[in-house]
Amino acid sequence: MAQLDRLISVMVSNRADSIQLMENDAAKMIVQGDARPLTKAPLSAAQVVALLSEIAQPDDRAKIAAGNGTTFRYDNPDGSFGIRVRRGESGWMVSIAVDDHGEFQRMTGSFRAMEVEETPVPPPAAPARVSAAVSAAAVAAASAAPPKMASDKSPTSVWTNSIPAAVAKAEIDTLLTVLVQKGGSDLHLRVGEPPIIRLHGEMMRLEGKRPIESDLLEAMLQCIMPDRNIKEFSETNDSDYAYEIEGVARYRANAMRERKGVAAVFRVIPATVVTVEQMKVTQEVQNLCFLTKGLVLVTGPTGSGKSTTLCSLIDLVNRARSDHVITIEDPIEFVHPNKNCIITQRQVGVHTASFKSALRAALREDPDVILVGELRDLETTAIAIETAETGHLVFGTLHTTTAAGTVDRIIDQFPADRQDQIRTMLSESLKGVVAQVLCKKIGGGRVAAREIMLGAPSISNLIREGKTFQLPGVIQTSRRVGMNLLNDALIDYVNDKVVEPKEAFMKSVEKVGMVNMLKQHGHDTSFLEGDMSAEGAPPKEPDKQRPPPRPPLKR
Repeated sequence: MAQLDRLISVMVSNRADSIQLMENDAAKMIVQGDARPLTKAPLSAAQVVALLSEIAQPDDRAKIAAGNGTTFRYDNPDGSFGIRVRRGESGWMVSIAVDDHGEFQRMTGSFRAMEVEETPVPPPAAPARVSAAVSAAAVAAASAAPPKMASDKSPTSVWTNSIPAAVAKAEIDTLLTVLVQKGGSDLHLRVGEPPIIRLHGEMMRLEGKRPIESDLLEAMLQCIMPDRNIKEFSETNDSDYAYEIEGVARYRANAMRERKGVAAVFRVIPATVVTVEQMKVTQEVQNLCFLTKGLVLVTGPTGSGKSTTLCSLIDLVNRARSDHVITIEDPIEFVHPNKNCIITQRQVGVHTASFKSALRAALREDPDVILVGELRDLETTAIAIETAETGHLVFGTLHTTTAAGTVDRIIDQFPADRQDQIRTMLSESLKGVVAQVLCKKIGGGRVAAREIMLGAPSISNLIREGKTFQLPGVIQTSRRVGMNLLNDALIDYVNDKVVEPKEAFMKSVEKVGMVNMLKQHGHDTSFLEGDMSAEGAPPKEPDKQRPPPRPPLKR
């Protein structure tokens, strides 16, 4: 793709009248008489020549290389365009407009506002007339290595693209807006692939989109990435940050490098805060928001909606209590306006060095409720448990799939000589665990299936005694007080015809039990194609017929 095509695409998408390129000035887009810059850096003579040389025909390229003006027509996927090139005392001047309804014939008037005489000036350091061979060599050199344009980031940047920032920003904003309009959850950008979105859990390539070139993808990420993250990316080849399109949504972004070059994933964060009513959070879990102290964990695999569920719980605190809430996140996802509470939101790497340092500092900031985005390491986990014990309500997340597994994961982080102490502290401070997965709904959309464990005396005793293997049994027999196993939540969705039996089986952790429950409730399990011989194991292939035994060797 020619570099000028990107500027033309921005002109068409903004319904601009024309594009004006002037030497020693930024490229501009004229919209109803208003000039809007397309590049931050001014264009040099070599840059103007390089842009034109990519699209001009041989005769016009020769004229441009000789320092003369020309007028020609250019066709690209966005339409037909008239291009008028002049060179005066102040340098190159180019006007580009849509060639509709005789617009190409009226292009001469677009330069009158520049008040520059039509006096040809030979190119610097070259005679007025040059041979065809020299002209061709000059054009080839300019076309082969187009100079870098529009870099508005710090010199520590590792990016090497030459795409104007305005073009790149228009492109990424368009893709992120389409993601929201289609109801997708994630946007995947890869070199050599068209944009891909995750819609209702399935990956889907956007129709009509061409594979993304390396320089365009680098420019799209660079133009929206904060300087701090550009530096981090140059050092580690990974970086997390947030981006917002006002009136559309916020996005959690991850930029990385992979085999083909740079890549990125954007997760949609709704522009409005979700509520517990919208999330269909049970009353027993909502009651956890009114505790004065304790530890409440929302767990699940990546992409299971943990952040959204936590957001709804914090929103309930914000509406129903009058307290100080501190959130520690990386990056900040949902933005909570102050309602009855004061909300202090801090981002790791921007407002604080780490989760553990922010959590230690929070104890001196008069908090009532603290949200820790992720219990990443042993020290952060230890501080969170101590904070929950000393009179604060602490919310946190872990990447575990069951309530019992959450308890084991926390205790196993600590060295053996501290595990008894942590087990005792956790038995007293842990007030609730919500482990969830997202399931595809029949007819489209997704729904959260949740395993719920509450801090009842029987649960505390099992944690203190190290009998976590008995926790599922207690949860199963405590449904009357609001506890629930994941398999029970899944079978309820299947019985209510919200989720297909196969989807419930796929999302279940204890698959043998899930199969038995499906059969007991009379649901079709033909998708298994055989008996389940092991948890989650595929059916064994039938034994092949053995060949007949060989006759004994004669001696």
